Formats: sequence, structure tokens, C-alpha cells
Amino acid sequence: MASGWGITGNKGRCYDFWVDFSECMSTCREPKDCSLLREDYLECLHHAKEFQRRNRIYKEEQRKIRAAARKAKGGDEGVDTHHT
Repeated sequence: MASGWGITGNKGRCYDFWVDFSECMSTCREPKDCSLLREDYLECLHHAKEFQRRNRIYKEEQRKIRAAARKAKGGDEGVDTHHT
């Protein structure tokens, strides 16, 4: 990673985030001073926040689909009594 070369031979997609984080770590007083840059770098690598957001959206869509199906069957008028 630190070389900057990506899998295709070009600059890696997260290299700029790495450079910012690395520079901060080499000049900061405490590692916590670079926590936002670290978070950005890790998000670039793993997309954890993006996947969490997608998962929340998916769960909400599924809840709406189940509620609509119950309503169509003449169930409990679309009220979702099961909380996740």
C-alpha cells in the first residue's frame, strides 16, 4: 500500500487518503489528532459506512414490502408490530 501502486499498475484508489493520514501521524502530538484522516482512509479501503447505510436502506425496504403484503392480505392494516 505504501508504494502507491494499485492492482492495475496505477496509483491505488486509497493512496491519497493514506498519504494524508501518514503525514498527519508523522507530525502530530497524539495519534487521536489524526482520527478523522484514519477514518477516511479505512472507509476508502473497506466501505464500512457505505455498507451499513445500504443495509439500513435494505431492511427498511423489506419492512415496507412485508407491511404492504400484510395489508394486501387484509392483515393488521400495515402496522409493523415486529421491531428490529
